[in-house]
Amino acid sequence: MTGSVWAFSRALSSIKTRLISKELANICVPFSAVRCFSVTQARNMKLVQFTYNTKPDEVRAGYMEGDDVVDLNKADGSLPLKLVDILKLDCAVERIAQIKAKKPQGVPLSGVRLEAPITNQDKVIGVGLNYLDHCKEQNLTPPEVPMIFSKFSSVIIGPNDAVKLRTEITQSVDWEVELAVVIGKECTMIDAKDAYNYVLGYTVAQDISARDWQKKKNSGQFILGKSMDTFCPIGPWIVTADEIKDPQCLDIKCTLNSVVKQNSNTCQLIHKIPDVIARLASVMTLYPGDIILSGTPGGVGMHRNPPEFLKPGDKLISEIQSIGTLETRVVKFDQCGCK
Repeated sequence: MTGSVWAFSRALSSIKTRLISKELANICVPFSAVRCFSVTQARNMKLVQFTYNTKPDEVRAGYMEGDDVVDLNKADGSLPLKLVDILKLDCAVERIAQIKAKKPQGVPLSGVRLEAPITNQDKVIGVGLNYLDHCKEQNLTPPEVPMIFSKFSSVIIGPNDAVKLRTEITQSVDWEVELAVVIGKECTMIDAKDAYNYVLGYTVAQDISARDWQKKKNSGQFILGKSMDTFCPIGPWIVTADEIKDPQCLDIKCTLNSVVKQNSNTCQLIHKIPDVIARLASVMTLYPGDIILSGTPGGVGMHRNPPEFLKPGDKLISEIQSIGTLETRVVKFDQCGCK
């Protein structure tokens, strides 16, 4: 063929390749064959933190055994009380798995109060504009690199706590259901192919956001709009990573007052979990207990017509397939700090 015809053929082939690649990126294809885990059945766990009804101020770590909670410190007195401190130990998950294999007795859920499954972590990190449908509802081009922001770790609350609205300073508080990735061991300067080795597991989260403070009242910086007290419910437990076949092919849904607002799948994630972890670890050290909020799908209140926002008396139900359901009440902020 002539040089011009050959050049045109090469260009057409390149365009087809790019189009096919773009379509494949949106298909849920499990990639468990390349996952970097070495696990036993005993490791499949739902990790929790809780307080006994008789000791409401002492937070303890455990795991679910059916409808019971097993207290890790009672099963092994050498273990710290809180999960983040257990994770700092060598072979922490393996030690928990060894306890589980011995089948110690648990206590009924009726005798405890489930708290946030991980607290006192170093960092809570968010990824913005990371779902295709969320970008589409804003008519935005998906970002070429992950858009990273932070929330203070003090925002974390559990499945029995309420989001508390400071209605005197904001009337634009939004919901954002998210898959939360929990880091299990310290990592820095790692490759994406190794990222899953550092994941403890996953939980359900709400990246509650005061949109007026996020967009206008802090010169475009997200931190104050994202970090008001109680603005990150998580729970009810952390499902260990070996229970999740593919974290990027899970149904994810948010319901407000019995009306479905967000209904999507994590296959819509633009920047995949291993790539996000590797990018973060290239500039900072991630520590045990650190949380990465992987992004929210379309359906948030700010982009509805007309916009909708949370108010005292609302009830959020956040669900992620294979992980669980997180129910969250919305109340007016009370300076006494009562639960």
